[in-house]
Amino acid sequence: MPALKLSGILGPVTTPFSATEALDLKGLTSNIRSHLAHGLQGIVVCGSTGEAALLDEMDRNHLVESARQAVPSDRLLLMGTGAESTRQCVTRCRDAGARGADAVLVVAPHYYGPQMTMDAVRAHYLRVADESPVPVVLYNIPKYMHFRLEPDVVAELSMHENVVGIKDSSGDLALLEGYLQAQGASFTVMTGNGGQLLPALQAGARGGILAVSLFAAGLCVDVYEGFRSRDLQRATAAQEKLKPMASQIVAGLGVAGVKAAMDAVGLVGGPVRMPLTALTAEQRRTVQALLGG
Repeated sequence: MPALKLSGILGPVTTPFSATEALDLKGLTSNIRSHLAHGLQGIVVCGSTGEAALLDEMDRNHLVESARQAVPSDRLLLMGTGAESTRQCVTRCRDAGARGADAVLVVAPHYYGPQMTMDAVRAHYLRVADESPVPVVLYNIPKYMHFRLEPDVVAELSMHENVVGIKDSSGDLALLEGYLQAQGASFTVMTGNGGQLLPALQAGARGGILAVSLFAAGLCVDVYEGFRSRDLQRATAAQEKLKPMASQIVAGLGVAGVKAAMDAVGLVGGPVRMPLTALTAEQRRTVQALLGG
């Protein structure tokens, strides 16, 4: 299996729905093409911002198939395949590979939180990595997991030939630096926190998988390219603009906020699936103000 290299800015895309909550695959394709045209290096379907917890298996398959048609071979397509049972996670990884995903993004099981010891988490990921036909990217998001992946466990998992990286959405730079101790030629650390993109890059992360890039791609690319070209003024200026968008729209308002921001910049945002609810008129005005409109 050829090595998969993670770098740059990847967009964890939203899942567009019609008014009846059916998939809007044309909207998905249109958004992906726009994201890539604005400089994103890849796409993630069925992640947290994609309302993964609200999708059924048929939805997931349709999404990755449609995304693969829109994502050229020189850009990456990842699919979120986390599940509460290891067995189901493996099945989703196989489905992802069969439908063209380059890699899978795997959040740890977390419903039975007290039983998810690091031994249990380690065993889960090792089996998934052993049986997945495509490379595995670990996903640390304590906001939803209610625990964190410990750096020593991540370091151990990073030695597996089919584990190629981690997305860290903790917002904890000290924890990110712990993960960076495991980074090497075959294992990459990516931040999932747009408000900390520049500090994460300065610490050693190789890029970000960022919801804020779905409506502010140019700013994310400016941070990344500014950092790479040692133009700290460019990177810092863009980061200052990104920070309130990431904290107030992405973290504060969630998926509905991201979709409202996408609507505001001319992309296909649209409704969320129940039990999520739409933004209030006041919240939409807040989004517009943060976007500078």
